[in-house]
Amino acid sequence: MGTLAVATLHQALRKSFTTLESNQKVWKSVLDECSPLMVSLGNLAEQSRALSNAQISNTALRSFPDLEERLRFKLLQATDTVLGKLNEKMSSLQSVRDAISNQVAAVLQLYEQNMHSMDLLTVTERSPTTPSVADMLEWLQDAERHYRQQFLRRKTLFQTLRADDLSLLESAPQRWKSLESPSAEDHITDTLCKVSFFVESQ
Repeated sequence: MGTLAVATLHQALRKSFTTLESNQKVWKSVLDECSPLMVSLGNLAEQSRALSNAQISNTALRSFPDLEERLRFKLLQATDTVLGKLNEKMSSLQSVRDAISNQVAAVLQLYEQNMHSMDLLTVTERSPTTPSVADMLEWLQDAERHYRQQFLRRKTLFQTLRADDLSLLESAPQRWKSLESPSAEDHITDTLCKVSFFVESQ
């Protein structure tokens, strides 16, 4: 029974790491698309502040009485458009988080269902091409925790952004960048390298 349980678990682990690898690429791609949008928000906020400080009524443009209002409306409109695009990106990040979380939850549930038929040696046994079940479960949980926490932090930051709060919009690009966690991403990439032979062997 132990051998069958391990084989079943190995198949589920392979699927989990395949899911992790494909979703890591999606996550990186979406974040790459978010960065210029955050920069746009900062730029639009700076333009809005400059417009407020310009005092058009004291310039040659004062003959256009509704110019400032129209410019402000255009800037607000542009800001709302960028916020809308970022909202779509947040939905994509949430989909990645959900896919990884659901897959890891499924493999953990399978492990718990089969725990009784696997002894400690079976769970901790490893070979040059196959890491131990215990190690792989731990690596998956680390990755799941990383994406869950990253999504929560980015969602929290995004929810603070409002078109009429220039200070928050101006600091958004720097705050967004400060959430980057290259060491955690590198760790996940290293994990995927460690399991590459295992994932490819059926």
